[in-house]
Amino acid sequence: MTVRFALTESGIRRALDALSQDHAPIEAALNQVGYPASRRRDHSFASLARIIIGQQLSTKAAATITTRVEAAVGAELTPSSVLSLSPEALRAAGLSRQKIGYLQALSEAVASNALPLEQLPRLGDDEVESAITGVRGLGRWSAHMYMMFALGRPDVWPSGDLAVRVGFGRIMAWSERPDEKKVIAHGAVFSPHRSALALLCWHFYSEAPL
Repeated sequence: MTVRFALTESGIRRALDALSQDHAPIEAALNQVGYPASRRRDHSFASLARIIIGQQLSTKAAATITTRVEAAVGAELTPSSVLSLSPEALRAAGLSRQKIGYLQALSEAVASNALPLEQLPRLGDDEVESAITGVRGLGRWSAHMYMMFALGRPDVWPSGDLAVRVGFGRIMAWSERPDEKKVIAHGAVFSPHRSALALLCWHFYSEAPL
């Protein structure tokens, strides 16, 4: 099975237009902040590595450390280039010991095909999530980010992301910040366009005035 990349600019607009026809809160949010941009990344080892590097960091800090790691390997981020570096060199680039372990685990998984990277576009969403979360250091959030931005899957709902939860709660005009259970339950009705909705939640979180 080959799954096309659905989260293009036009694909996002079509999905949100479809949702806005049936859901007044989505229509109101679009009128307030407009359409979110696509965030496409390469389907590659490097994209997964950058997700690990960026975990629990600001965008600016993640970019700085990623640049240092890339400089340290002296080439593209690949399993072999990462494994060629000592833990000390990765530590000097700004990675924590925990992330060094995660990055090495990812490198070994891809190199051994325990994580069949090239096959992911042909797998179903549940299979992709299972394959990625099978690697130490890559949980559901990491899998969801990769599925959305590198594979362009249209119906990923990253309910574990705080900004998605907050943005969704504001769009729905809830008085209190929803927990993940509530976001999962209320988000189900927006299938099969939940990836575009997640992008709108992020956009609304950052752009809509409080």
